[in-house]
Amino acid sequence: MPIFKYHAEDANGKKKSGNVVGLSESEVVLKLHKKELNVLSLEDVTQSPLSRFSRLIAPIKSKDLVIFARQFSVMISANVPVVESLLILVDQTDNLSLKNLISDVAYDVNAGAFLSDALAKYPKVFSEFFVNIIRSGETSGKLDEVLSYLADEMEKSYDMNSKIRGAMIYPMFIITSLFGVGIILMVYVIPNLTSILTETGATLPLSTRIVIGTSDFLRNYAILIVIVLVILAILLRLYLKTYNGKRQLDILKLRLPIFGILFQYIYLMRFSRSLSTLLKGGVTITRSLEIVADVVGNTIYRELILDTLDSINDGNPFSTVFEASNYVPKMVPQMIAVGEKTGKIDSVLDRITGFYSRESSNMLENLSKLMEPVIMVIMGLGVGVMVAAVLLPMYNLASQF
Repeated sequence: MPIFKYHAEDANGKKKSGNVVGLSESEVVLKLHKKELNVLSLEDVTQSPLSRFSRLIAPIKSKDLVIFARQFSVMISANVPVVESLLILVDQTDNLSLKNLISDVAYDVNAGAFLSDALAKYPKVFSEFFVNIIRSGETSGKLDEVLSYLADEMEKSYDMNSKIRGAMIYPMFIITSLFGVGIILMVYVIPNLTSILTETGATLPLSTRIVIGTSDFLRNYAILIVIVLVILAILLRLYLKTYNGKRQLDILKLRLPIFGILFQYIYLMRFSRSLSTLLKGGVTITRSLEIVADVVGNTIYRELILDTLDSINDGNPFSTVFEASNYVPKMVPQMIAVGEKTGKIDSVLDRITGFYSRESSNMLENLSKLMEPVIMVIMGLGVGVMVAAVLLPMYNLASQF
């Protein structure tokens, strides 16, 4: 649905401008006239070249959805009608792609569609989890409460993902820099330093011969190496898109030293948080498990959740499948079993979420602190190898004169 940017005057001659949604210019002019505004200029910003280019380079990010959910929640809680809330968000949203999408949703809702159905038309933006939370709020008449739950959980999930990315930026930057410096040394610096050693004809240490051989290989077969790496990267990417490839990668993540435990905590936290939010929203346990299986983001846990769903349909307790899994700490099924008996499974899931959220945060902080000395040791080893391979033979050669 088009978004028009207008410049107008009110009855007192005061200049006003803003955005308004409408099917055509005549409809927009009529809307503004009802507000006693005299239109001076009108522009369809969704069709401008700048707008189209901005939508290509500025996709809708998770942060945009978090802000949208929070602002929408606040307005619905303040008893602002859904359509009016969406139109206000059109004006407040900076991302042009999201702005255009919200305007389409507002048009559909104004035409009589349910909000959840309007959002479901955009599965790449609004996940099944998001849509079903909204649908449960519409069905129960508690859209304001459900939106508040949704906004809170999206913010917590975004904060955790931000912490994970932040913790990985420093080590990845250092490792990439070391790799780049190593390539430059091997290709440009080492050949000049070792040419003196090779010209003497003296017997060189094994470390020196390895460094020289590696340098020669990189210089002589650089193009071939790049081609092979690109082909391997493409093949690996294609394999990881298959179910077996993704499953193998997910198993590897869970078996990594130290990081495997962190991934396990993150997946369990995501599972408990999503399931708790859906149950609080009034979604049935079976439907909630179907949704959470796709939300958790790991094929191993997805299979575990679907097996749990089959077990529940067969009349078994929720915790049965979890108790037999090696990827779930014993505490989790025990707490879920207590929640089933007391009828407070959503509260128990909240406690599980809080526990693993704290554990994940603590592990991320400790990993960040541990990375610094580990990186320093790696740098020291790299420098030591270079010294042993190049400088020591040169020193020995010089000492003979």
